[in-house]
Amino acid sequence: MKQVVLAVVASLAIAVPAWADVTIKMTTGGKGMGIAQTMTGTTYIKGNKMRTDLVMGDKVQTTIFDLDAQKMFIFESQKKEADVWEMGAFMQEMGTAVDLTKITGGIKPNGQTKAIGSLTAHGYDMEISVPATPGGNKDMAMTVTLVGPVWIVKGAPGAEEYNRFYRNASEKGWIFSDPRVAKSQPGQAKAIAEMYKQFAAIGGIVYESDTQIKMSMAGSGGPGAGVMAGMLAKMNMSMQTKVDDIQTTALADDLFAPPAGYKLNTKK
Repeated sequence: MKQVVLAVVASLAIAVPAWADVTIKMTTGGKGMGIAQTMTGTTYIKGNKMRTDLVMGDKVQTTIFDLDAQKMFIFESQKKEADVWEMGAFMQEMGTAVDLTKITGGIKPNGQTKAIGSLTAHGYDMEISVPATPGGNKDMAMTVTLVGPVWIVKGAPGAEEYNRFYRNASEKGWIFSDPRVAKSQPGQAKAIAEMYKQFAAIGGIVYESDTQIKMSMAGSGGPGAGVMAGMLAKMNMSMQTKVDDIQTTALADDLFAPPAGYKLNTKK
């Protein structure tokens, strides 16, 4: 269960011309399934590559997204090995569990503004619902809904590069969750990916968010639907993110690959 919460936190935490590189430092919190945790994290973006580092106690969990190579790397600082996911094949598998044409809702401006340091953030209300059938089992059909306020700073440092990455990722059908968790919770993974897609369409960078992740049965379900509905209700989560700092200084290429000497484990 802890892996699920951490995977969601990590995802909330998406030809290369002369773009500026972007470094975003943030504080992220998650609560759900009996687990509450606050972490600091850093996201690095360079062209079509992104790296996220989450500090969890005495270790750092790293995820690298390489859109051009269609690979995702996941590793921890205390282990000298990295899991490698071939995302082209993985996304085909994910496509059987989620019908993207049935995604509903969106992110709409609410007319509010507030100062975040010297910047002005605009308020939006989010409600995105994604139906999913894990494993293709219709009796397990569910709906995942993301709800909550977000505060977006348009024209923030690095916003153009940040949004370009997520637009390109969206075109390739990428997700931003640990694939091991996404296999069991495809609706959640796709809902988060849809969220980033819509953020990119709005422009700017989300400086603060407070997101509720709600899961419910889709339809009446089969035998045991009542038990399933109760289990899903217990899996509801809340996630908060807050940007602490953004820099646009150049980043080294080797930051976007596992360290030399790491054992690479191919995953499917």
